Amino acid sequence: MTETKQSIIRLLESNAHYTTEELARLAGTDAETAKNIVKELEETGAVIKYATIFDNDVIEREVVEALIEVRVTPQKNRGFDAIAEDIYSFDEVKSLYLMSGGYDLAVFVECKTLRAVSAFVSDKLSTLDTVLSTATHFILKKYKVEGAVAHENHNENKRLAIKL
Repeated sequence: MTETKQSIIRLLESNAHYTTEELARLAGTDAETAKNIVKELEETGAVIKYATIFDNDVIEREVVEALIEVRVTPQKNRGFDAIAEDIYSFDEVKSLYLMSGGYDLAVFVECKTLRAVSAFVSDKLSTLDTVLSTATHFILKKYKVEGAVAHENHNENKRLAIKL
C-alpha cells in the first residue's frame, strides 16, 4: 500500500467529510490521484460506510444502548458466520464482533427503552438455537466514540474541585 493511500485512509477515518481537493492537499498529492484512491477504496468494499456520529444528549434523542455478550455454539461447516448473520439481521443491532475470551460475540444494540432491550434479548436473541447464554451491559455514558472525545464541550457535566 502506498504512503499516499495510507494517508488518505487516515484522513477519511478522522473526517469522512473531506472533499477530494482537501484530501489531495493534505495527503500531498493531486486531486485526480486522491479521487482514484477513494473510488478504489469504495469499489473494493474497503469503505464500509460513511457515517456521522451524533451526541444523543445534545440532540436530545432518547435512546438506550447496550453491549450484549453472547456465548454460542458454532454451526457445523459454517463456524460463527451463520449465527452472526442471524443476529446482525435484527434492526436493533448496530455492531457485531467475534471476540476472544469468555463470550464469543459482542453485540451492540440501540433501542428506545430498557424494556425494548430486554424484549430484544428475551424474544429474539435468546430464542436462537445456537445461543447458549447472554450478559447485557447498558451503556451509561460515552467518553470517546470512534476516536473522538464525547462531551468535551459540556461544562455542566463537570464536577467542581473541593478545596479543603
